[in-house]
Amino acid sequence: MTTQRSNDDSRAEPSIARRADEAHACVEAAGRFRIYLGAAAGVGKTYAMLDEAQSCRRRGDDVVVALVETHGRPGTEAHLAGLEVVPRKIVEYRGARFEEMDLEAVLARRPQVALIDELAHTNVPGSGRNEKRWQDVRDLLAADIDVITNINVQHIESLADAVERITGIAVRERVPDAVIRSADEIELVDSSPERLRRRLLHENIFSPDRAREALRGFFTTETLAVLREMTLRFVADGMRADSSRRSGDTRGRTRGETAERMLVGVSTAPGNDAVLRRAARFAARLEADLDVAHVLVGDADPLNVKIDDLRRLAEDLGADWTDLTGEDPATALVDFAGRRQITQIVVGPGRRGRWLELLGSGSTIRRLSRLAGDAGIDVHVFARAGSAVSPPDAERPESARHLGRTAANADPRAM
Repeated sequence: MTTQRSNDDSRAEPSIARRADEAHACVEAAGRFRIYLGAAAGVGKTYAMLDEAQSCRRRGDDVVVALVETHGRPGTEAHLAGLEVVPRKIVEYRGARFEEMDLEAVLARRPQVALIDELAHTNVPGSGRNEKRWQDVRDLLAADIDVITNINVQHIESLADAVERITGIAVRERVPDAVIRSADEIELVDSSPERLRRRLLHENIFSPDRAREALRGFFTTETLAVLREMTLRFVADGMRADSSRRSGDTRGRTRGETAERMLVGVSTAPGNDAVLRRAARFAARLEADLDVAHVLVGDADPLNVKIDDLRRLAEDLGADWTDLTGEDPATALVDFAGRRQITQIVVGPGRRGRWLELLGSGSTIRRLSRLAGDAGIDVHVFARAGSAVSPPDAERPESARHLGRTAANADPRAM
């Protein structure tokens, strides 16, 4: 389920608790796992979490703050009033002291609901059982503890390469799409770029020095506008998927015959990770199931490490991975597509692909297009990161945006 929330620039946002009260709903009604999603830091995701927690507390539910980062913002700190906060774990690493969420303490406390900020956070080595905070959330959910959390759009795995092109900043901390899509509810916390920049100028997000740097870098109007559009599109895709699931009684009976199913053929050529992420976004818009296949031609592939990385990425994107063998990759892909009722095939990135080197420039792509066309399957060729070349009658994926490189992010950990 996906819903939307819009924030004001200088005042505390309208309380989500009031809407929850009116609907006689809380975390239990909304589902065990709720995510507040925003385009950037400062849109009000933590406010929304705390508003919901206060509503649940007033109702008598057992709610704890497992970890909330106030960043010294008085408004955020005020929203914590009356909520039980689980003490953090102090960790020493490379001569410095860090505070991390104490997963074991939260599990021992066993609340009904736990609030956890910054889902994409990487835990300090030695601080606990998991490398990533989203893995901590997974453990809490497995222990039957409901979780309310938040994330910025740049940390979603399938969007990471697009964000890097938009901002010029590599996104180091990422959350698998499969984790995001598993949420019982994703709620959009929205703010216009102008409003967010005003909040920055009013020092409601960063300190003055960091705010000035951010306004010249990550928080330019152009960058924020594109990130907002990306966030809205991700939420809209989720709403369409929710609608499809709710109408399962009428659509589900024919889904096997009418649903789209996409296959991505990957190799060890540079750029296949970007192709896979774009294909995942394309599949989400088509409400298509996603398969990924690697065709091993001849001897064992000497670049197993790259294939392992792609296999992990496919898993993070919620795709099914299959290893195929055959002397002709085109035939292997089309035969597999026929067995799995594939309707769309994506391959790339064109001239640099190992298959093309093995079989002559362009020959595999031409043969794939012919064989797939005979089988009624559309083929999309991603010639390079950010572009696509498809047969004339094939539905084209989205065109990637190319914006100028911006200055470094004012808050590196926000990426």
